[in-house]
Amino acid sequence: MADLLAAASLPGSTYYYALSHPKGPTRPELRPRAAEIFGRLPNGVGHRQIAMELRAVDGERIADKTVLKMMREMGLRCGIRRETDYHRYNSYGGEVGETFENVLGRDFGADGPWRKMGTDVTEFRLSFGGAYLAPVYDFGSREIVAHSISMHPDLAQQEEMLAMLAEAKPAWSEPIMQMDMGWQYQHAEFVAALKGMGVVQSMSRKGNCLDNACTEGMFGHLKDEFLRGRDWDTFEAFKADLEGYIHHWNNVRRQVKLKGLTPVEFREQALREAA
Repeated sequence: MADLLAAASLPGSTYYYALSHPKGPTRPELRPRAAEIFGRLPNGVGHRQIAMELRAVDGERIADKTVLKMMREMGLRCGIRRETDYHRYNSYGGEVGETFENVLGRDFGADGPWRKMGTDVTEFRLSFGGAYLAPVYDFGSREIVAHSISMHPDLAQQEEMLAMLAEAKPAWSEPIMQMDMGWQYQHAEFVAALKGMGVVQSMSRKGNCLDNACTEGMFGHLKDEFLRGRDWDTFEAFKADLEGYIHHWNNVRRQVKLKGLTPVEFREQALREAA
């Protein structure tokens, strides 16, 4: 042992102290709560979300790295985002209606809610067939402010989404909405509906998903946290679960870029401060 300690340049007192004082688990009193937060989603949540929840709701003083260490000791691991084989729905059908210039130009930063938004359609291929989500995503609050879940990516889906948007949108707001050049966004009814609400259309360039990267990023998180490794036998069951996840996204899921607030908390706080 003396030779090993000398080779490691380790004092004997340090070795014997560590031997007599075995390392205990990290923050054992918080483990049940961390496990409860982690289990809110089928694929788990990351250490930052757990840390933000512990600080905001439980009043704990704890660092992100401490939560990560605790999760590793507990064997809790959230799936890492990576390239997937998810199919990308493509609604481009040429210039079939009115098109608009790219007003945002990839400037997705917003200093408050209801200023810059995005919309798109994403596809889910499941046992019962296809399902489609058409949301309106607020770049400032990171809230899904309106959405429609349908088995058909048709104009009726867009009408349902627009009706929800019209009900939620404050009368004073005149946001810019980023979208691709899909046929539905060129349709006369869609264009007229947004114009009537005071929403400015901004269109991505053809075949350039980076022009709507903010909305695409939200889709990536949604499919990683909600979809990965799951399947549904009926559209009704899938729709109910996706509705539940959207509620979780808006009201429960805390975000680092919102300084630990949920999207709804951030929106309400920002509007109170602006009043």
